[in-house]
Amino acid sequence: MLKMRRYAYTTRSKVMRMYEVMMYDGGIYRSNELLEMIEDVGGVVIQKTRSAQMFNVTMSIPGEDKEAMEKMCTDIGGMVRSVPLAGTEIAIVGPTLGRHHMPHPICDIAEILRESGSITVVMGLARGRGKATSQISMQEIDIINEYDAAIFMLGNFKSCVEAKSHLFDKISIPVILVTGPMPEGLDDLCEAIIPGVGRKSERMRTPEERKKLDDIAEKVDDVVRIKRKMLEEDPLFVHPAEIKQLLEEYEPIKESLRPAPIVLHLDGLRLKIPMKDNADAISNMTVYGRRLGDIARISESRINDSSMMIRIMTLSEVNDIDSAKKSA
Repeated sequence: MLKMRRYAYTTRSKVMRMYEVMMYDGGIYRSNELLEMIEDVGGVVIQKTRSAQMFNVTMSIPGEDKEAMEKMCTDIGGMVRSVPLAGTEIAIVGPTLGRHHMPHPICDIAEILRESGSITVVMGLARGRGKATSQISMQEIDIINEYDAAIFMLGNFKSCVEAKSHLFDKISIPVILVTGPMPEGLDDLCEAIIPGVGRKSERMRTPEERKKLDDIAEKVDDVVRIKRKMLEEDPLFVHPAEIKQLLEEYEPIKESLRPAPIVLHLDGLRLKIPMKDNADAISNMTVYGRRLGDIARISESRINDSSMMIRIMTLSEVNDIDSAKKSA
């Protein structure tokens, strides 16, 4: 059984270290030193890519070691930048997958968020078309709620956008609404509204359009930061990046041919392996002397039966469970 690093978490004080996510881009020269330093400070490699003489790695490291890591990256001749949305998975939702509702701006939004480090998924609703007939099913709501945040893009007509607000009023994760006109009366239904991006039949290439994409990325970052601060008030029992490190040694994950078989979320992870074949083994993994199944909620993804979700409990939830067991 893989042992977790002793310095990553202190069980007596029960204080989780806050992590910073950074991306290094440079050559292979001395890249082993960089990987060793990530391990020494208790960090985690989220993703790494090596091609010819180039090396790219996205890392999650303790905040107090950020300055030392930046110096190391500079010393070995590479560049390092912040990727504020790394460790998140965001859904970008259009009314349908048809050409009328799935315009180029949705793809441009997905691209700009990926540049900020996020994993993005583009979705279309089964019956989202029509001002008076648009619908969203409970299954679609459950699928969207698996993500860290959702961007809804609803077109060019003000009355149509306002009439389709029911598509996201039951979504429990943060919602960012992107539209052509500025709608009225929807402020309480979403965390942010960004007008000025409607349906169009070509890519967003002009300076003004690229600036609007940057504004969307910044607004999503603001929403994600608020969610992170809420988690800091009652921290998770263990950081998702540490669970990822543990799961990387699990054989079905190592053998998986799916892209990014482990996807980090703010409060957990998505595993792209079937739950029915792996739930018991994963639940029985040891994390700081506890079963993973005792400090996390493990469930099958609503997308399909080939993926599963791990939602890590907070410190207060684990303490409440411990107290209940003692008093029983």
